[in-house]
Amino acid sequence: MKIHELDGFAVTGFLARTTNENEATPTRAKISNLWAKFNTSAAPHLTGQSRIFGLYTNYDSDFTGAFDVIACSDTLSPNMISELIHAEVRSGKYLIFSSDGEMPQAVIKLWREVWHYFNSPNCPYQRAYTTDFEYYKNDTEVDIYIALK
Repeated sequence: MKIHELDGFAVTGFLARTTNENEATPTRAKISNLWAKFNTSAAPHLTGQSRIFGLYTNYDSDFTGAFDVIACSDTLSPNMISELIHAEVRSGKYLIFSSDGEMPQAVIKLWREVWHYFNSPNCPYQRAYTTDFEYYKNDTEVDIYIALK
């Protein structure tokens, strides 16, 4: 883990609103279908310079409430495909968690580490619940950026 001061940037992608509770129930989960839609509809428009993100924003409260998930990239344009939305990753201080392995298992495992870390009574940081995101460095490496207060 490391702390990084991040300059905000724009992304464009497909949005779903969900909760962690819904994601634990396959019949109510939305994130896997969101990524399937992204990979089918948006991925063909990506370039070699495109960065792919999973953005988490518009939190109702904390990890127990509803939030928006946006499967997105920094090189898509909202006029490329209907349903694409524009979003902003906020500037600020982020704690970065890293993992590698087969997706989506590696990112699921990494989110468990994030939750465990922030639920620890000795955790020195507090989540801001503004914008958090997964940055897919390649097919087997992912970083999760958690916004800090």
